[in-house]
Amino acid sequence: MSAAKAWVRALELTASIPRNPERILSTVVEGFVSYAGEKIALISDTECLTYSALAGRTNQYSRWALGEGIAKGEVVCLLMPNRPEFVAVWLGIANTGGVTALLNTNLTGSQLAHCINVVSPRHVIVDAPLIDHFLTALPDLTVIPIVWAYGHTNTSFCRIDLALERYDSAMLTQTERRQVTINDRALCIYTSGTTGLPKAANISHARVMHWSHWFCGMMGVQATDRMFTCLPMYHSVGGVLAPGAMLVAGGSVAISERFSASRFWSDVAKWRCTLIQYIGELCRYLLDTPPSPHDTGHQIRMACGNGLAWDIWDRFQDRFRIPAILEFYAATEGGVSLFNVEGERGSIGRVPPYLAHRFSPALVKFDAGKGEPMRNEEGFCVRGAPGEIGEAIGPVRSSESNTGSRFEGYTDPNATEKKLLKNVFETGDVWVRTGDLMRIDTRGFFYFVDRTGDTYRWKGENVATTEISAAILAFPGIRHASVYGVAIPFTDGRAGMAALVAERALDLHAFRRYLTDRLPRYALPLFLRIRDEMEVTETWKYSKIDLVEDGYDPASTADAIYFDDPETKAFVRVDRALYDRLRTGGVRL
Repeated sequence: MSAAKAWVRALELTASIPRNPERILSTVVEGFVSYAGEKIALISDTECLTYSALAGRTNQYSRWALGEGIAKGEVVCLLMPNRPEFVAVWLGIANTGGVTALLNTNLTGSQLAHCINVVSPRHVIVDAPLIDHFLTALPDLTVIPIVWAYGHTNTSFCRIDLALERYDSAMLTQTERRQVTINDRALCIYTSGTTGLPKAANISHARVMHWSHWFCGMMGVQATDRMFTCLPMYHSVGGVLAPGAMLVAGGSVAISERFSASRFWSDVAKWRCTLIQYIGELCRYLLDTPPSPHDTGHQIRMACGNGLAWDIWDRFQDRFRIPAILEFYAATEGGVSLFNVEGERGSIGRVPPYLAHRFSPALVKFDAGKGEPMRNEEGFCVRGAPGEIGEAIGPVRSSESNTGSRFEGYTDPNATEKKLLKNVFETGDVWVRTGDLMRIDTRGFFYFVDRTGDTYRWKGENVATTEISAAILAFPGIRHASVYGVAIPFTDGRAGMAALVAERALDLHAFRRYLTDRLPRYALPLFLRIRDEMEVTETWKYSKIDLVEDGYDPASTADAIYFDDPETKAFVRVDRALYDRLRTGGVRL
């Protein structure tokens, strides 16, 4: 019954969005000023914005955008760490029809320049502590934008915080307002770039509103709720979903600049939060911390996020006494969204039978060798049966009929086209690819398996890296594991390799025996790379680009690399001689 209520709340809150096309998130915030203006909207250790202050700051950014002649649809880049001001910036620019591109604060040099170049901004706003980051990108920029520093710097850049003082914080007059509707673009949010350069996804006001109201309904947010978030605000969850879901209900958001496992629960208690957001491996990092009174000294009623692995689900919920977990799946670009309201361990959600006519994701069989869905003799894709692994796809529908899951593409038309799958089940139909492999059980619950780019083919079989990682992580003493495929000359496909971080010296003999007992032969990692620490992305996903590039070459790293020798049936250290034999076909695999 509670699951059904969550779906009903979400449907009711989002139903009116298409009927009120000029109602956008900034106008929702404005609506609270008259009767809840002094209530906290956004708070951090260094800043606090009430609803009145947030609306006022939003209006100042709107007037700044108008004063600078920023046109509807024009992009302004924002390089700013987690803080309440972040929300005010993009709300104010979006309020005038401008578009804010949310830059990853961890990027520098050519990678940062790439993200700026793909949206062609005329203006860039940079928080003062990140000026040095921005300067490293200058040599690779195709066009030099006007740079606005927020705060004091030792540069000649204009100070936007000082410029804002010239602008009134009062509500915009009718003559100042532009006609901005939910169909206009509000944001550009970048993909994480774990397997390539980031792409800038288009995010309309409709999707901002849908995300905000949908999650408000799913979580049952009340004005008394306060959410704690430490997730990067340049991503959709931290920068839009978390604040949006609270702001549409008159709630509050407590913002931490970055994730700290040791301070997480004390910060949650300090801010008297009732909700938390998680993503990726955050929960596993929290479980790695020593027990503390802060573990349960909080008022949390629900944790909402994605990527909570099945093997730690119960431990996480029990140790930290989380009454409810709302696991979900949704791509920033749109297309498919799923919600696990029932608390089914390890599942990313399902579509209730009574809503199947509205939400209809499908799984199609996937050919890892070709990197695309399989086609039958007639040229159509083949649906995956319960228990089978397939790529998740979603139907492309008209923008008016589905504001939440519609696919709005990227700033790069070629990248948008590559995401679309045509003539899928019948001639002329169009679906959007998620790039994610999943399986579905007989009850309709979906389970994430792997990224299509991470799954590799070896010995004629598709190997899902996440399933191998899960088996490895169950071995005592393994803290982190990242699995990927590496090419070996004179062989077909890619062989499995696992980068590991262990708490102590690894018993390779016991470890090999353990894996042999639990994994099929083709799925056993052929190489191991033992590391002191693992590089992760800003969303705590393992970064595999450099690992794949290094491969099993002992000269590429100081890490110890081992090979599962089929003759001795043991892991042996890879030296230059063995590496050369592998590269010249001198080892029978």
